Amino acid sequence: MRFLLAIALALFSAPALAAAPGIVHVKLVTTAGPIVLALDARHAPKTVANFMKYVDDGRFDGTDFYRASRRKGDAAHGFIQGGIGQDARRILASVPIEPTSKTGIHHTDGAISMAHGPDPNSAAGNFSIMVGANPALDARGSFLGFAAFGHVVGGMEVVKRILAQPTGGGEGAMKGQMLLKQVKIVKAVRLDGTPHPTGRPKPWTLGIHYD
Repeated sequence: MRFLLAIALALFSAPALAAAPGIVHVKLVTTAGPIVLALDARHAPKTVANFMKYVDDGRFDGTDFYRASRRKGDAAHGFIQGGIGQDARRILASVPIEPTSKTGIHHTDGAISMAHGPDPNSAAGNFSIMVGANPALDARGSFLGFAAFGHVVGGMEVVKRILAQPTGGGEGAMKGQMLLKQVKIVKAVRLDGTPHPTGRPKPWTLGIHYD
């Protein structure tokens, strides 16, 4: 009962944030606590628009933070990763990468960035949050890196708690980095601006699964 009350308070007690031009605030209500994001639509418009489609459609609701990547020899820094995982019921079309060399938004402490596969233009519904700077994720030379598109403005202590959780499993670049107990993203809430849902079907709400 206390847990449900805490979730309700987190959902409806939005902080008073002054929305600067081009900035969109989003609250991630998680089972580890709330995380508030300030997304920079002025400098990374395509990336922010993609993320907000997932927020406005409720596609992040009920998903998880599933990865904690800690630096070797410096376990207090790294990044956490979450989102839709491999749930094909929630995915939308990928967006072209907006590299840090064009946006000027770098992978500094608290930055949020889109995850992608070998194709840098394959980012969709998974994202990472930095703990400490991760400049290796920035664009350099022919390497396009990853698209950072905003920063955490509240709840970094929650991000750090998730990073510190026990991990294991995984393979390849994720070997040993999968959270043994995933942290639920209960709801992603837009805190300012007008919602623009895609209007597309939501099969995950009907219990429909696709292989």
